[in-house]
Amino acid sequence: MQDLQPIRLSQLTAAIDKALADAFRKTSVWVIADVTNHTFRPEKNYHNFDLVEKDPHSNAIIARVQSKAWGAGSTSIAHFQQTTGQRFSNNISVLVNVSVTYHPVFGLQLNLNNIDINFTLGALEQERLATLARLVDENPGFIRKEGDVFITKNKELPLNRVIQDIAVISSRTSAGWQDFKHTLENNSFGFVFRVDDYFTIVQGENNAQQFLSKLIEVFTSGKSYDAVVIIRGGGAQTDFLIFDNYLIGKAVAKFPIPVITGIGHQKNETIADLMAHTQTKTPTKAAEFIIHHNRVYEEAIRQFQKTIVIRAQQRFSAGFQALALLQHSTVHQSKEILFERNREILAIASAMVTKPKMIVYNRLNDMQQLALNLHTFGPLYLRNRRGELEHFISVYKILSPENTLRRGFAIIKSNGRITSDPAALAVGQEVRIILSDKEMGATITSKNDYDGRDFNI
Repeated sequence: MQDLQPIRLSQLTAAIDKALADAFRKTSVWVIADVTNHTFRPEKNYHNFDLVEKDPHSNAIIARVQSKAWGAGSTSIAHFQQTTGQRFSNNISVLVNVSVTYHPVFGLQLNLNNIDINFTLGALEQERLATLARLVDENPGFIRKEGDVFITKNKELPLNRVIQDIAVISSRTSAGWQDFKHTLENNSFGFVFRVDDYFTIVQGENNAQQFLSKLIEVFTSGKSYDAVVIIRGGGAQTDFLIFDNYLIGKAVAKFPIPVITGIGHQKNETIADLMAHTQTKTPTKAAEFIIHHNRVYEEAIRQFQKTIVIRAQQRFSAGFQALALLQHSTVHQSKEILFERNREILAIASAMVTKPKMIVYNRLNDMQQLALNLHTFGPLYLRNRRGELEHFISVYKILSPENTLRRGFAIIKSNGRITSDPAALAVGQEVRIILSDKEMGATITSKNDYDGRDFNI
């Protein structure tokens, strides 16, 4: 240990500088990395940042190098931002051309020379497509893809004919939110809206859970909203990464209230846009969509009103014509009916004058004929009735008990009652025998059958 000759630190850094210069002299390298700790000094057109590589499984940083961009590198970053609309900022994945530099005081650094425009957007797009595929695969009950179109439960919800009660999810400081409110409140049709604000952070993928909590708050509010509007102003592509989040896309797709997005980007669609009921490009466009939707319904009502007025006028005109025709027909028919009834009444009156005389005359003839018949046939009738009566008297006298007893017949009484039934009499029984002028008591001593030959003629 004592045999080693120590060197100065500056000698060591000089050796490191020489070794790195020999290895990377006039050499640049294309590197894939993520940007962190980015700062920009516009007065010097100078970017300072770290390039890091993360473990794909644990997301832990496995490599980090301080980096800078100025001059041509800063111009390349400006061109990247202008072309893609994506800010050069933290948490974007980049493909950059760098040179290795070393400074005895500041250490190892990478100097950015150029940046690949397509790589960053391609990486974001690949991640976005993977999220969309996962949404379809894992949620077949309320997300499906038909051709290039995503059909979600939220898209299939019917919009109320009038959108008036609205829940807005936005940033409290968003200019887009102010544009939305201004457009609604100053609509030229005098429509009135009731808007509830649910403020949250609307950028940064790390804030997705806060945003999701606001969606849940709208759902649990118990209010019958006509629509939920998601608003964000313009910004870089990475500012919209929150709207490509899997959980937010899933929540929007199955949300039970129609969702309208006005996220403020012009070039690409976020996953939230694709899952929502209606997508608009800006907050102002979202407000205009709602106003137009209500205006369409108002126009339909006005047209319906016009149709009712026209139909009513047509009906009244037809009714008046029918009434006039009916009036003319009624007058004409009334005259005919009155004339016919007058003729009938005159006929009845004439009949009432002549028919009673005829009836009285006929009844008088009938009475005279009856009187004549009584005079002619009355004595004959009485004589016939007297002969019949005398015959009945003669028969009665012949058949009377007195005449019967005088002809030698007798009446037998048993137990005080007249009887002609031999079966009711028995030998030894006492009976009473009535003759024409005598009544005698007797006892039956015998009882024999009799053939009645004594009265045969």
